[in-house]
Amino acid sequence: MNNDHKIIVAIDGLSGSGKSTMARRLASQVGYRYIDSGAMFRAVTLFGLDSGCFTSPDDDPSALIESVGTLDINFEPQPDGTQHTMLNGRDVEAEIRQMRVNSMVSPVATIPEVRRRLAQIQQQLGKERGIVMDGRDIGTTVFPDAELKIYVDTPAEVRARRRYDEMIGAGADVSFEQILDNLVSRDKIDMSRAESPLRKAEDAVVLDNSDMTLEQQDAWILRQFQKAIERS
Repeated sequence: MNNDHKIIVAIDGLSGSGKSTMARRLASQVGYRYIDSGAMFRAVTLFGLDSGCFTSPDDDPSALIESVGTLDINFEPQPDGTQHTMLNGRDVEAEIRQMRVNSMVSPVATIPEVRRRLAQIQQQLGKERGIVMDGRDIGTTVFPDAELKIYVDTPAEVRARRRYDEMIGAGADVSFEQILDNLVSRDKIDMSRAESPLRKAEDAVVLDNSDMTLEQQDAWILRQFQKAIERS
């Protein structure tokens, strides 16, 4: 689908709600660029862990803050239509999805200087419009004027079951309880942080995709996209 008038689609929501899949599939369908803001925070988290400069929520974040402005975070298209996260020229897509990163990404995301730096990068990526970006504060902070804002609100148990099935399928050694606890903890951190907390934008459309198939979800968001194009 080609549109002469391009818009920005901002999809926010809880961890594991399926917003990244939704954003990626919509971008592919309408010919827009997909930006995974969560992967950017994960890449910073991985850097903190691997470099040893931020390995615990109790660590002094000064060294990570000093480093974040020097990191090269980008996305590389793959032959199968997906994209991989690149950190300083290295493919880190698999590493940033591991539980050790899952457990530290929310504390990293609470650091104001990290959020501001990544928001600058995200806003630069959206200057040409024609993007679909998902995250925690895309419709409220990064692109408050986005023509289409969606907030995905799905129960924790549903999200945990999906992520558990996904990680077990990938060969990970995790329990459902571990994943549920991690999601609940991340929700609390994301919603209570002082800098750009996760919340629904006033003009966002809310979706609970608990009982939707991927095809139903695709059809729903495409209708929202078409309405936004017509309004704008």
